[in-house]
Amino acid sequence: MMDNSVVAPVYAQIALDIALRISKGELKENSVLYGRSIMSSEYGVSPETIRRAMKLLEDMEIVGTKQNSGTVVLSSEKAKLYVAKFGEQNNIKSMQKKLTNLMTQQRAINKKIVDLAGSIIRINQRSSETNPFNNYEYNIPKNSGIIGQTLGELNFWQETRATVIAIRRGDKIILSPGPYVMFEADDTIIFVGDISSVEAVADFTNKKPQ
Repeated sequence: MMDNSVVAPVYAQIALDIALRISKGELKENSVLYGRSIMSSEYGVSPETIRRAMKLLEDMEIVGTKQNSGTVVLSSEKAKLYVAKFGEQNNIKSMQKKLTNLMTQQRAINKKIVDLAGSIIRINQRSSETNPFNNYEYNIPKNSGIIGQTLGELNFWQETRATVIAIRRGDKIILSPGPYVMFEADDTIIFVGDISSVEAVADFTNKKPQ
């Protein structure tokens, strides 16, 4: 659960912003600040929130209320000290909030990863149970007796019980080769079959030319 206590109150954030403006010289010493109604519109908060922000700055002797003048900036030096002290704390709180949010997101992502991995495992298990055949590859030796002959001439499936689904030839892949595709040296046969067909393909391709 997110800990919202790490977020500074709105009035404290406004007080910090006003102190920052004073420390930068945007609001100069002895200048009169706008009234609460104007500042409440500027910050989009209630006049009461502005009052609490000003009270906080008054307690720190950054601003003061003068009769018939309103709220006046008293000390840019104390504003700088205030920003140095509370600005860092506010930044830490902001980072803590971001860290909490990231950890919450990470937990959600980790759950999705675990769920997805479980789904993949279950699908693989069902696939292995319903389909006993796997894809295999075998490189034709340079002196193989099947070089120069086609799948049809060799009766490849009848001899090996392996279904050839592709032939890799250099950088090219011949998909679903028909019965008239001729084998060449260094071709890689990609086929589907059970474990017994792997040995059969090896024996068949290793036969010497007659």
